Amino acid sequence: MVTLRELTADDAQPLTRIYSGAAVRHTTGQALTLAQAQQKVRASLARAAETPRAQWSWGIVATGEMIGLIALRRRSSSMGTLSYILREDTWGNGYATEAVKHVVDFAFTTAGLERLEAMHHPDNPASGRVLIKTGFTRTGTCDRHTEDGAAVVYQVYALPVSQAPLRR
Repeated sequence: MVTLRELTADDAQPLTRIYSGAAVRHTTGQALTLAQAQQKVRASLARAAETPRAQWSWGIVATGEMIGLIALRRRSSSMGTLSYILREDTWGNGYATEAVKHVVDFAFTTAGLERLEAMHHPDNPASGRVLIKTGFTRTGTCDRHTEDGAAVVYQVYALPVSQAPLRR
């Protein structure tokens, strides 16, 4: 069972475990330092106090501990983007799928969005399977540039509210 919770000031250390090893291979490629994790928590807490709110970040909790992070960003009045990362030692247990289902419900009910989008690195097909299992449809690709300027073709997915499998 997965639950989501708002981040707290005590979450910096768990974030360093989440943003490490293979989990960051397709993000920055670098593990998060404690100082960077503390800044990430501070930024999340500041965004939580904004009105109107444009971003939500939740800790993904399973087996009594925070094992990941999932975020929803409002890109327009009707569209948001979703991103998530799990600690490497928790992969393959369905935790990301459950967390995404929770955020899809939140996005289309509480946040009032009409469309969600997400993307994943081409070398991370498991993330694409999570999106498909939660109702997203692959819509195309998007070039993202690495620090050295090389283009990486990401898979892009979308989920309109009319196709969302809401759990009420």
